[in-house]
Amino acid sequence: SATSSLSTSDASETSFELNAHILTTSSWPEYKQVPLIIPPHIEKEQNAFKKFYLDGHNGRKLIWLNSLTQCTLGAQFKEGRKELVVSAFQAIVLMLFNRKETLSFSEIQNWSGLDADELKRTLASLSTGKSKDSRVLLKKPKVREIGEEDLFRVNKDYQSKFFRIKINSIQIKETREEKDQTNKQVFQDRLYQIDASIVRIMKSRKTLSHQLLVSGVYEHLKFPAEPIDLKKRIESLLAREYIERDKDDPQTYNYLA
Repeated sequence: SATSSLSTSDASETSFELNAHILTTSSWPEYKQVPLIIPPHIEKEQNAFKKFYLDGHNGRKLIWLNSLTQCTLGAQFKEGRKELVVSAFQAIVLMLFNRKETLSFSEIQNWSGLDADELKRTLASLSTGKSKDSRVLLKKPKVREIGEEDLFRVNKDYQSKFFRIKINSIQIKETREEKDQTNKQVFQDRLYQIDASIVRIMKSRKTLSHQLLVSGVYEHLKFPAEPIDLKKRIESLLAREYIERDKDDPQTYNYLA
C-alpha cells in the first residue's frame, strides 16, 4: 500500500509513505502483470526497497503486484480536504490531474501506461457516481459509457460526509478457464513448497522416520496439505533419488546428497 497526494491545484507529489506487504507465491494465486507507468518519485522508493529486501534475502525474486496495490491520496476540494482510498490504477490516473486541469482519454492512457480496457474500467469507477457531487472526475460528453474521445477533469464540487472515502474499483469477472488455470497454478506452487520442505528437513536430519518427517513438513508449511499429497511428494522424491528408504526399516528415510 502507498500514501501519496492529489490536489486540484498545483501541488508537490514528492511527499509520500510506502508500505510493502510481502507474501510467497504459494500464499496467493498468480496474478497477471498489468502495464503501468509508476511516477519516478514512487518508482525510486520501490527500487530502494527492492534492493534492501533482496540484499537480505539472497536468491529471492520480488515482483510488485500493481493490481493489488492500495493508495491513500490527499485531495483538496471546495468542501475541504478529503482522503481517497483508491487502487494503484485510480491513483496514477488521479495524480495526472496535478499536471493539467483537463485531460483527454489518450493523454491519460499515454501517461498512465494502462491499456484501453483497464483504463476504461478505471475511469468509469471515478466518473460514474450516483450523482454529480459523488463523482471524483467529471467527463464530456455526459454519458455513462467511457469513450476514447472523452475529456476528463477533477470535480472540485465533490462532496461526502466522510473525510476518508474508499473509491471502489470495477472488477472484471474471471472466466471458468481462468479460475481453473489459477487453481492449477496454486496447486503446482504448493507441490513445489512441499518438495522443498521435505528436502530441507532431510538434508538437515539425514535420517528420519516417516512419522517425524510428515510432522516436520506440517510445521514448515504455511498452508494446509492433505496426507495423500505428502505421500505422493515423498514417493516422487524417492523416485528422483533425493531420498531413499532405509534398508533395515522401510518406514525410515535417508537423505541422498
